[in-house]
Amino acid sequence: MNGQHAKIYLFYCANSVDSKELHHRLAHNHDKFKSIPLPCSGKIDALYLMKAFESGADGVAVVTCKYGECKYLEGNLRATKRVGAVEALLEELGLGVGRIIITQIGDQGIDKVAEEIDTLRQKVKSLPSKLFIEDESELDKE
Repeated sequence: MNGQHAKIYLFYCANSVDSKELHHRLAHNHDKFKSIPLPCSGKIDALYLMKAFESGADGVAVVTCKYGECKYLEGNLRATKRVGAVEALLEELGLGVGRIIITQIGDQGIDKVAEEIDTLRQKVKSLPSKLFIEDESELDKE
């Protein structure tokens, strides 16, 4: 994927992340970001995460509120478990580790989140770009 733009899906807790500020912090690069607000990060489901990859995402970031400060008590803990399960699944499928991260709005605020998403962006650029074969005719080319 070297030299190409990364496509990153951002799932974030709408109660703790200012989407405009997050986009402003990520606007300095030319990669593509698709943001999906959630009422709580605990609403993220493994199917949503896998669908993001199936839809062409090179990487996925899930942004939660600070641990211990979830409006819905344990939403960020559920999100952490689900992201871990999907990462294990991606590894089992042979797609590699590091395509999905979970980060939280902590004491450092949006700066830390933007830094971690930038690290994800750099990492996925070094990984193979074709995650899923969309057309069976592509199997004959290999």
